[in-house]
Amino acid sequence: MSGNSFAYSEQAGGGEATELGQEATSTVSPSGAFGLFSSDLKKNEDLKQMLESNKDSAKLDAMKRIVGMIAKGKNASELFPAVVKNVASKNIEIKKLVYVYLVRYAEEQQDLALLSISTFQRALKDPNQLIRASALRVLSSIRVPIIVPIMMLAIKEASADLSPYVRKNAAHAIQKLYSLDPEQKEMLIEVIEKLLKDKSTLVAGSVVMAFEEVCPDRIDLIHKNYRKLCNLLVDVEEWGQVVIIHMLTRYARTQFVSPWKEDDGLEDNEKNFYESDDEQKEKTDQRKKPYAMDPDHRLLIRNTKPLLQSRNAAVVMAVAQLYWHISPKSEVGIISKSLVRLLRSNREVQYIVLQNIATMSIQRKGMFEPYLKSFYVRSTDPTMIKILKLEILTNLANEANISTLLREFQTYVKSQDKQFAAATIQTIGRCATNISEVTDTCLSGLVCLLSNRDEIVVAESVVVIKKLLQMQPAQHGEIIKHMAKLLDSITVPVARASILWLIGENCERVPKIAPDVLRKMAKSFTNEDDLVKLQILNLGAKLYLTNSKQTKLLTQYILNLGKYDQNYDIRDRTRFIRQLIVPNEKSGALSKYAKKIFLAQKPAPLLESPFKDRDHFQLGTLSHTLNTKAIGYLELSNWPEVAPDPSVRNVEVIELAKEWTPAGKAKKENPAKKFYSDSEEEEDSSDSSSDSESESGSASGEQDEEGDSSEDSSEDSSSEHRSDSESVSEVGDKRRAKRNSKSKGKSDSEDEEKENEKSKTSDSSSTDSSSAEESSSDSESESESESESESKKVTMEKEEKKTKQDRNLTKDVSLLDLDDFNPVSTPVVLPTPALSPSLIADLEGLNLSTSSSVISVNTPVFVPVKTHVLLHRMSGRGLAAHYFFPRQPCIFGDKMVSIQITLNNTTDRKIENIHIEGKKFPMGMQMHVFNPIESLEPEGSITVSMGIDFCDSTQTASFQLCTKDDCFNVNIQPPVGELLLPVAMSEKDFKKEQGMLTGMNETSTVIIAAPQNFTPSVILQKVVNVANVGVVPSGQDNIYRFAAKTVHSGSLMLVTVELKEGSTAQLIINTERTVIGSVLLRELKPVLSQG
Repeated sequence: MSGNSFAYSEQAGGGEATELGQEATSTVSPSGAFGLFSSDLKKNEDLKQMLESNKDSAKLDAMKRIVGMIAKGKNASELFPAVVKNVASKNIEIKKLVYVYLVRYAEEQQDLALLSISTFQRALKDPNQLIRASALRVLSSIRVPIIVPIMMLAIKEASADLSPYVRKNAAHAIQKLYSLDPEQKEMLIEVIEKLLKDKSTLVAGSVVMAFEEVCPDRIDLIHKNYRKLCNLLVDVEEWGQVVIIHMLTRYARTQFVSPWKEDDGLEDNEKNFYESDDEQKEKTDQRKKPYAMDPDHRLLIRNTKPLLQSRNAAVVMAVAQLYWHISPKSEVGIISKSLVRLLRSNREVQYIVLQNIATMSIQRKGMFEPYLKSFYVRSTDPTMIKILKLEILTNLANEANISTLLREFQTYVKSQDKQFAAATIQTIGRCATNISEVTDTCLSGLVCLLSNRDEIVVAESVVVIKKLLQMQPAQHGEIIKHMAKLLDSITVPVARASILWLIGENCERVPKIAPDVLRKMAKSFTNEDDLVKLQILNLGAKLYLTNSKQTKLLTQYILNLGKYDQNYDIRDRTRFIRQLIVPNEKSGALSKYAKKIFLAQKPAPLLESPFKDRDHFQLGTLSHTLNTKAIGYLELSNWPEVAPDPSVRNVEVIELAKEWTPAGKAKKENPAKKFYSDSEEEEDSSDSSSDSESESGSASGEQDEEGDSSEDSSEDSSSEHRSDSESVSEVGDKRRAKRNSKSKGKSDSEDEEKENEKSKTSDSSSTDSSSAEESSSDSESESESESESESKKVTMEKEEKKTKQDRNLTKDVSLLDLDDFNPVSTPVVLPTPALSPSLIADLEGLNLSTSSSVISVNTPVFVPVKTHVLLHRMSGRGLAAHYFFPRQPCIFGDKMVSIQITLNNTTDRKIENIHIEGKKFPMGMQMHVFNPIESLEPEGSITVSMGIDFCDSTQTASFQLCTKDDCFNVNIQPPVGELLLPVAMSEKDFKKEQGMLTGMNETSTVIIAAPQNFTPSVILQKVVNVANVGVVPSGQDNIYRFAAKTVHSGSLMLVTVELKEGSTAQLIINTERTVIGSVLLRELKPVLSQG
């Protein structure tokens, strides 16, 4: 370590060496004594002093050297306290390097990093985007569960940052947070959904990676962003391209029908040439319905093709697997040249590429036949590459090129690499099996190798010859005799066992040699390998059955040797064979069939490629390389029989987007009608998907006539229109909901006007889209242009009565990217108040304004009649007790929950002195009991009231219900919805309070249910049944608001249900009492989800 550090100081220059310490450098001799006797202690002390210096130059120099140490792999963790002090430095260069250091060591030094967490939170608001991003990276590197809420809040804020670099780091932090706390999945999915709409190429790859890690099964999030991702793909950074391509491959396999049906149909037509006329007619009828590729399917294939020329091997490999898995078979061939080009890379890349080519070449030999010479083995190739190339050459071998390949294989057999030589012999055997014309040639060549000096080559040849002879044993008696002579010289157990097996199988064809071989093997039986011993036993058994005169005694001798062998397999085989071939009184009927058992015809071995079973794994994945399913592997689904609805990928292009760029005569004709026309069109398109499909079809029909180039540009522009206008769509939804009643009467006439205007403005819309493409690179200039264009729109609408409201809405449009995470809440620009909302509500009474107080307790909307068993009549010896919550303010105390208990006497005798005692409550909980009941007549019933202060928790209140004779332990646990009192408030007050209860005071979840469960009456009934909340009037049809306050503390509980597209809704709860809020969220979610 010290020697290395000294070398570092020498490389860095004389100036740095001087800074390490004058005393050290003055006493060091050039021989390197400093490296032997000194330590790093002094150098680190100097670095600490420099970090504590008042000069920024000294701190900056120290940080550069520390980061240099980290880059060289040295441990700099002991400097953590000194470095973390500079995290608040005003020098941006120092701050950047400090954050680089903290990202590296924050996980190891968690306690010290937590001390600076407030600094990191402040840095999230820094004007420098690099500092904001670095602070988020450090925060997500501190893997402590206690800061999960802080990380969640930071990710939400960063996802709405103006800088795409910060949004990219937010996507990276999502994966870290999910691995730390998987329970945050639902909230993280909402952030991912928001970031997927981002049109920056910098963010795309990172957010798709987060999608693959957190929720790879949520394909529905990709629908609206599919075309955008396809069009952005070329401009995304390389590793982002890899991730997006793999994700889109999985997406395509679920959303499009198989493009291979067309090819299969052609093959069938060729095969069934001699069919009857009727069958041919059926075929031609089927051919009248040709396969038509989905335009989105074609878009993906077309947009990935240029990436085959990428300099990054992983990108090329990703595109290759995409073509292999989703493109028509006739188009797959273009990837072969790109993959062969990758073989010029380093050996690691070669290994992966060759593995994938080996899998491909089994199914489609024609793809790589033109590049046969590229797979010839070089002397410099490592063994693993050589064996893979052999595998590919074997797959590509056919009658035309086999002679060339066999000459190549002859050279490989002479290689000094014995493992490679053995693999070559196996390859020759496979070629002989696959191509019958060269079987004899290969066999004679392998027999020649039996005289090779190298024992491994001879042994492998024997094994391969044995497999080849199984296919045509009758013709090769001479080869078997030749191999029998080799038993004296070959020592490799597998080869010896193979020769013995061959002689045993063909013992009747070599009747003179086989007994002599058995005699020799009996001599060396005890010294042989276990594998050879088993074959000796088999040979003895076969000769005993076919030539018992010569071999009877010899076989019994071998069986006696095997009986006492150390290996239990051999002892077991010996006992089995003795009972089978040597008849005695005990032997059963099986011994009659001994000859058939031992000398049965054996099936010839099938020499297959080891890559044959790998094609069920996705190419280019770790699972394919290992040939086993790796952790995190996502299987490719089978093609669907019928393509899912393609309209899910259509994106509403809102007409407001056309007004963002100046010019266009159609825009000036009638601004007022144009405005209402837009809102009406939005209503139509959202209400019925069929209308939106027909509209998009009619709009694109004019462009389709212009040719393929116009089709490409229209797809590009539509994706840009979509990404630009997505932020507007939310505001459009709100505006549309408010104007539903006004615009219905005007819809028919205005739709006709729009149709005429569409044809006029088609040219201007295309220029708008191209300008949107050019401006999409810079987010800040984009927001400025949006605000300018929106201000122009406001001046055009001054004639309207509601000009002020419209101006507010247009501000929302330009600032929507800065909005809070949840789209329900109005954009809040005020800082979070230091006072609690309840205290603010109390202080509002001091204002001189005439507006009523925010919080006023209201009567309950609904009182459920459900009762809970307090004491069963069997347990209470005839006394039964039930309780329910009347949802009324308690008369015994403002902080108590009112409870009514009904007591029943089910006996035939009077029950006396019913009262409560033995209260066992958690700290702070109080109870006001009912007055003792003197007596309860037989079959009598009485209802009493009591109050319990549950302290805003669902903890159980345990006590004893007593009579004159007995005491029974009972308990009451309140549902969380009964700890609330309904509150009456206006929509404005609701939004104001909700704006102050964001961040960690907000919990939300997504609900999926049938559309009939999202009607106003059903939602109202379900919510008030679970919780005692008041209904807040709402001016929007798709948002339902409920308000309540907790009984004990008076903290507000705001519940919002916002209906989304399709059958989803978002449930949001804002409250200071986060525990009660999360419990209420868990209880409401299943109730709203079920039918």
